Amino acid sequence: MADTALVLGAGMVGVSVALHLRQRGWDVALVDRQGPGEGASFGNAGLIQREAVYPHPFPRALAELSRVARNRSVDVSFHPLAMPRLASPLLRYWWNSAPERYLKAVLGQSRLVASCLEDHMAQAREAGATELLRPLGFIQIYGQEGALEAARREAERARAEFGVGHRLLDGEALAEAEPHLLQRKAGAIHWTDPYSVSDPHGLTTAYARLLEEKGGRLLRGEAATLRRQGAGWQVRTDTGPVEARHVVIALGAAAGQVTRPLGYNAPLFGKRGYHLHYTMQGNAVLNHPIFDADLRYGLIPMRRGIRLTTGVEFAGDAAPPTPIQLERATPSARALLPLGEQVEERPWFGVRPCTPDMLPIIGRLPRQEGAWCAFGHAHQGLTLGPTTGRLLSAMMAGETPFIDPEPYRPERF
Repeated sequence: MADTALVLGAGMVGVSVALHLRQRGWDVALVDRQGPGEGASFGNAGLIQREAVYPHPFPRALAELSRVARNRSVDVSFHPLAMPRLASPLLRYWWNSAPERYLKAVLGQSRLVASCLEDHMAQAREAGATELLRPLGFIQIYGQEGALEAARREAERARAEFGVGHRLLDGEALAEAEPHLLQRKAGAIHWTDPYSVSDPHGLTTAYARLLEEKGGRLLRGEAATLRRQGAGWQVRTDTGPVEARHVVIALGAAAGQVTRPLGYNAPLFGKRGYHLHYTMQGNAVLNHPIFDADLRYGLIPMRRGIRLTTGVEFAGDAAPPTPIQLERATPSARALLPLGEQVEERPWFGVRPCTPDMLPIIGRLPRQEGAWCAFGHAHQGLTLGPTTGRLLSAMMAGETPFIDPEPYRPERF
C-alpha cells in the first residue's frame, strides 16, 4: 500500500493536501460526511491574507479585557456556561500572547503566509478558477485620527519586517475608492496584497473537481470510523471500507474526535463565526472588502451579495446558533452602506479550529505510524490550505520541505 492516503476532511486544507499528494502520484481518497467546502471553508471573509503575519492574540490590556467581559461587542461574544470548559485552552492562549512568546507565533505564521498568494494562484490556474481570486486587497476604515495613526504605524512595521503592502487613505481618498459609503471617515489602511475570493465555497469545490480530474476520489464517510488495518488505516464510506497506508486528519475543529482515541489530545478550541448576505439598494456598489476597525465587522462583495461578517463567539460544541453579533452589527452596517434585502432566511455559522499558541498543527501524529495532522489553522484555513498541502505532502514524501516545519509540529502539545 505504498503511496496511498486517506485525507479526512474536505475543507480548503483537506482538499489542498489531497490535491498535492495526488500531484505527487499518490493514490488519494478524500473523505467527508459533507460535500467539499461545506464546513468552516463555506463561511469566512473570503480573503487570502498575505498581510496576516500577526496572529490574533488574546487581549492583555485591562481596558480591552473589561470591554470583552461585558459581552456586548460585535467582535467577541461568549456563552457563560461554556467558559469553564474553555478556561484551560483560553488561559494557555493568554499565556502565549505575552510579547516574548507571541513573537514565536508571528515568526511561524509569517513564514506560512509568505507564499499563500502564489500557492493559491498555482492551484486556481490549474483548476480554471482564477476569476474567483480578485486582487483587490481589503480596506480597514477608521473613524478617529488617533486610531488611524496607530494603524499606520502597525502597517509600516508589517511592511518593514515582512514586506506587506499597503497604502494610507485619508477621508477623501477613501470616499473616492468607495463612493457609496454613507459616512465620512477619518481614513483607512488599504492592505493591497490579499486576494478577495468572490465565492470561497466555489473555490474549494473547484479545487476538489481538479482532484477528481487528476484521478483522486471524493467519498462520503464518517471520519470517526477510522481504525488501524494491518500496516495502514481504514475508514468506512458510503461505498464500503477504504484502506490506505497513510491517513491525514484535516478535520478542523472536529479533529480531536479522531485524534483523542489515538492518544493525541491537542488543546483545540473553537471560535464560531457567522455571516449573512444582503443586496445593495439601487445602483450602489462596493468595490473592495471593507472592515470597520472601530466596531469590528466586515462587509465583503461576494457572488451572493454583500457578506456581513462579525468576529468570534465562544460556545459549547452542541449549543444552538446565537447570531447576536450580526444583530449588533447590522444597524451600523446599514448606516455605513446602502444595504438592501437580506438574501438568506437565516445566518450561516461555522467553527474556526484554534490552538493556544496561534499556530496550526502540521506533521506526523505522535506514536501513530502513517498518521498525519493538518488542522488548527484558526482564521487562516482558507489562506493556508494550498501552502499546508505543499508543506505536508513534502514531509509525507520524505523530502526536505520549503520551510522548517518545526513550529507546527504536533509534539509541541
